Amino acid sequence: MTTDGEPRPERESMEFDVVIVGAGPAGLAAAIRLKQRAAETETEINVVVLEKGSEVGAHILSGAVIDPIGLNKLIPDWQEKGAPIATKVEQDKFLVLGPAGVLTLPNFLMPPLMNNHGNYIVSLGEVTRWLGEQAEELGVEVYPGFAASEVLYNDDGAVYGVATGDMGVNREGEQKDVYTPGMELHGKYVLFAEGARGSLSKQLIRKYRLDKNSEPQKFGIGMKELWQIAPEKHKPGLVQHTFGWPLGNATGGGSFLYHYGDNLVAVGFVVHLNYKNPYLSPYEEFQRYKTHVAIAPTLEGGKRIAYGARAITEGGWQSLPELVFPGGALLGCSAGMVNVPRIKGSHNAILSGIAAADAACDALVEGRSADRLDAYEHTVRTGPIGQDLRKVRNAKPLWSKFGTYIGIALGGLDMWLNTIISGVGLGFTMKHGKADHASTRRVGNYEPIEYPRPDGKLTFDRLTNVSFSATNHEEDQPVHLQLADPAIPVKINLPEWAEPAQRYCPAGVYEIVDGDDGQPKFQINAQNCVHCKTCDIKDPSQNITWVCPEGGGGPNYSNM
Repeated sequence: MTTDGEPRPERESMEFDVVIVGAGPAGLAAAIRLKQRAAETETEINVVVLEKGSEVGAHILSGAVIDPIGLNKLIPDWQEKGAPIATKVEQDKFLVLGPAGVLTLPNFLMPPLMNNHGNYIVSLGEVTRWLGEQAEELGVEVYPGFAASEVLYNDDGAVYGVATGDMGVNREGEQKDVYTPGMELHGKYVLFAEGARGSLSKQLIRKYRLDKNSEPQKFGIGMKELWQIAPEKHKPGLVQHTFGWPLGNATGGGSFLYHYGDNLVAVGFVVHLNYKNPYLSPYEEFQRYKTHVAIAPTLEGGKRIAYGARAITEGGWQSLPELVFPGGALLGCSAGMVNVPRIKGSHNAILSGIAAADAACDALVEGRSADRLDAYEHTVRTGPIGQDLRKVRNAKPLWSKFGTYIGIALGGLDMWLNTIISGVGLGFTMKHGKADHASTRRVGNYEPIEYPRPDGKLTFDRLTNVSFSATNHEEDQPVHLQLADPAIPVKINLPEWAEPAQRYCPAGVYEIVDGDDGQPKFQINAQNCVHCKTCDIKDPSQNITWVCPEGGGGPNYSNM
C-alpha cells in the first residue's frame, strides 16, 4: 500500500548475479573486480551498480590524499589508462594552532605511517567517475539517479535484492501525474557500499545485530571548500594538517589544506561528533579556522568555488561490525574502514571491494547464492585492511579520553610502537564507550558561543556556501528527514540542548522559528540537505532518521 492508502502498483524486477548499492570507490572496485574475475574464470557474471547521485561521483566528498595501494591492485596500469591522478605529495606539514600563533611539528617526530610519500592529491569525485567509466567498459551496468530505498528479504531471512524508491510522489505521499513505481533488482548476492551511515546499511546492522560484538561506531563531520588561489601562493604537492585552535582541548578535530591541480587548494575541517557542548557549531568553527594567521594568507585574494560536507566514520578497528550476512556484505565506509590518523579511507574501500568481489565470484563459481561470504570477512580482518586499522586502533579513543594534546601524544607513541612491533603498540585495545549522540551535555553546563559574522570574502554563511554545493531536490516530495516524534525537537531538545540541530547541521536544514501561534516551531528545510547524515548521528534524542530522497537529488560535487 502507498501512504495515501492506494494499492502499490506491481514493481518490475531485473535479475543479476550481483547487485551493488553505491557507486563510490568500494562499490565500483567490487564491480570491476567481478568482471575481471569473470574473464579469468571464463564465466558470465552480471553486475549492476545503483547510485543515488545524479551521476557517478556526484555525492563523493573527500580531502583527498589517496594511498594508491588499492588502485595498484585493482588496475595496475591506471596511469596508462589516464586516471585523473597527477599531483604527487611533495611536502608534509603538521601544525599546532594557538589563538594567535602556530607551532610546526618536526616531521621526524611523526610516526612513519603518517608520511604521505608516494601518495597523491586528487579530486576523489573525478577518480570515482573514472572508475565508473572503467566499470562500464567491462560491461557493468551502472544506474545513476536510482536510490536504493528498500532491502528485499526472502522467506529464510536472506537478502535477495533491493528496490529503488518511487518517483513522482508529492509531499503528502500522494501520486503525482508523473508517478513511476520503484524497480526491484534481484541478485544472488547484494553488496552495500553506501558510505558513512548508509541508510540501508544501518538497517542491516540492526536487523542482523552485526554490531553485537563491536564498539559503537564513531563519526566526525568533515566540511570542505575548494579554492582557486593566486599562482604565486600555490605550492603543488603540499599537504598540511593542523589541530588545536579554534577547537578547545576537549573537542577533537583538525584541518587539512592540500595544494593540487590548476592553482587549487582543498581546505577542510573535521570535528569529531562526540563533542559535548551543545552550543558548538562545527560549520562556524570551520569558518573561524580560516581566519588564522597560518591559514588566511593562502586564501586571501582567492576564490571559493565549491563547498560540501560529509560524515566520516572514525571508530576504526574496534567498531567494525560483522561484515557479512545471508545474501550480502558491507563494504568500505558502510562498515567504517577509515584510518583516522591518516585521514584516509579510499584505499581500504577499494581493497574491500576487491575482497568482496573475490568472495562473491568464488561463491558463484561454486553454484552458491544468498549465503554468507565468510571468506570476505576473513580477508578484511586478517589482510591489509585489518592490519592498517589495527595499527591505529587506539588513536581515536586516546584522543577522546585524554583530550587533544595529551591524547595525540599518546596516540603517536602507540603508532610508533606499532612501527616497531606491528599490530601490538601499547599492547591493548581501548574501548570507545558511548555513541556520539550520548556525549552531548545539557545547556546548563555551557554558555552560548558568539561566532563572528561572515565577511563574504574569507568566511561565509551556511546558505551561501550551500549554493556552491549544487544541491537540488524536487521540492514537492516527501521530506527525507523523518522525525519519529514531531514533538521532541521543541518539547525535549530545545529546553535540554537548545535544539543542537540548528548548529550541527552544516547546511542550515533545521531551524527553530516562531509558529503561527507564537510558540517555537521546528522547521525542516529539506531542500538544503547535502546528505552528510550528521543529524542521523548526532541528534541527542535519536529522533531523526535520514532516508533517501528521490534518486538524483542532493549535492553535485563535480570537482570535489
